[in-house]
Amino acid sequence: MFGEWSYLAMLGFVILASFWLEFVFRLRVLRDPKRLLKTIALVAPVFVLWDAFAIANNHWFFSEELTLGIYGPFGIPVEEYGFFLIIPIAGILTLEGVTNFFPTVKSWIARIRKVRK
Repeated sequence: MFGEWSYLAMLGFVILASFWLEFVFRLRVLRDPKRLLKTIALVAPVFVLWDAFAIANNHWFFSEELTLGIYGPFGIPVEEYGFFLIIPIAGILTLEGVTNFFPTVKSWIARIRKVRK
């Protein structure tokens, strides 16, 4: 459907699906670059090495039809490097969003109960 833009389209969907939480719940995750860098620094190197090993040993590949064909170190597509940045951030946003959502719902329920009394 999206051809060579497919992988980037998927990353765009992840951004749309999670980054709105930053603004709706006022999470301030994106305003804490140290936390983001720590998260990415913990995860990305492991998965870059994993990808490099898997590609070098023909365990998997990235379709040239679904990627832009721009490769970085270790023969990994640039979209995959974007994945290693976007997914950890989306994970933190989702976790923080859910963490902030439940107390909000509890306060709504408490208000409803007070009105009923």
